[in-house]
Amino acid sequence: MEILNRSIIKDLLKSAKKEDLDHIVNVKGWVRTKRGNKNVAFIALNDGSIIHSIQIVVDLANFDEEVMKLITTGSCISVNGKLVESMGQGQHVEIQATEIHVYGTADAESYPLQKKGHSLEFLREIAHLRPRTNTFGAVLRVRHAMAYGIHKYYNDNGFFYIHTPIITGSDAEGAGAMFRVTTMDAKNPPLTEDGKVNYAEDFFGKETNLTVSGQLEAELAAMSLTKVYTFGPTFRAENSNTPRHLAEFWMNEPEVAFNEIKENMDLAEDFIKYLIKYALENCMDDLQFLNDMYDKELLERLNFVVNNDFMRLAYTEAIDILMKSGQSFEFPVSWGVDLQSEHERYLVEKHFQKPVILTDYPKDIKAFYMKQNDDGKTVRAMDVLFPKIGEIIGGSQREENYDKLLNRIHEMGIPEKDVWWYLDTRRFGTAPHSGFGLGFERLILFVTGMANIRDVIPFPRTPMNAEF
Repeated sequence: MEILNRSIIKDLLKSAKKEDLDHIVNVKGWVRTKRGNKNVAFIALNDGSIIHSIQIVVDLANFDEEVMKLITTGSCISVNGKLVESMGQGQHVEIQATEIHVYGTADAESYPLQKKGHSLEFLREIAHLRPRTNTFGAVLRVRHAMAYGIHKYYNDNGFFYIHTPIITGSDAEGAGAMFRVTTMDAKNPPLTEDGKVNYAEDFFGKETNLTVSGQLEAELAAMSLTKVYTFGPTFRAENSNTPRHLAEFWMNEPEVAFNEIKENMDLAEDFIKYLIKYALENCMDDLQFLNDMYDKELLERLNFVVNNDFMRLAYTEAIDILMKSGQSFEFPVSWGVDLQSEHERYLVEKHFQKPVILTDYPKDIKAFYMKQNDDGKTVRAMDVLFPKIGEIIGGSQREENYDKLLNRIHEMGIPEKDVWWYLDTRRFGTAPHSGFGLGFERLILFVTGMANIRDVIPFPRTPMNAEF
């Protein structure tokens, strides 16, 4: 087979000009379908660069019959052929094959994706193969674009990317649902005289866990670089088997010195609108497919978010609206409760019919580091609520006052020895600062219109599931 530089299928379908026609090109990829008759075969070939496949037209008289039998759905091939104007509908170019090399076969009896119409539940069981489907190819390309968009937004706005530790000795959220990291023998760990596990003999000399957030470390960096962000994996050991929870997921967390709660809300709104606009401008083929196949209102909803200001109101006002709504909620509403998804979605989808930013939550349901308001009951927290998702961003202005922060740490029973370094930033050059966390998979859920968070991450980690 003549060796040619490989052409990317996306480039041929999107960028091929008249002067490119009638030239020999090479494409490589995986066969989506093969059809035809005794004289000609039509192969749909896809290399993952775009949701669309390019059609390969094969004059069977010029090819060995045994080779053609090897070409089935799922097989991997290399094709040399003439790029010509397509006579059919759907794409303007196709390739008339002159040479075909089979890299890998896919047995028609055992290849799980030989037939179409598999359920998403079934595809989760073959996560190693599901990226070859149109659905998951589209989701993964959108996921890439959103990750790139996050870095681009921050870089263009003067932020610095900070790599925060995955192994940590602190629990940023105070929730306690963390995965332990240890080198000690699980069956026979060293014990202290009073029978407790002796972490002094562990690898780090103390109890350590996988991080639930990079926020606290990002705050440290913001106290010198002003505008920083983290973006990495985080872990929660909650036994939650819901369409909204993962044990391993990705978080993006900006932290900005001198920003107070208003500036924090402004940043969150501008940031999330930028990302959705970026998806609309760069992922339209994939979004159109997802709109047509899974959520007929997806594109309308994305454009609506971009083109409308977010509603901003206090938690207390939201509770009043919910209590007067006449709705029968599964979880009763009263001042002081943590809002559930059904409450958040009512505010967004029915009452205001636009994204909502809630502020000033009761301090008793929020983390220790949030700045306390003068009323002694609430803190300067903020949650961004989206249609179909509920909370997509959670953040706050941080408490910069040393005495108030220390008192709150004592109130919540957090050992001072575990956060001495965090307190030091309030002792040495403290400053107002704010930040938030964007659950990356929740963003992808919203942008793709998918219904289950397991379908927007390549290899989901959930209770009793760590197969791949």
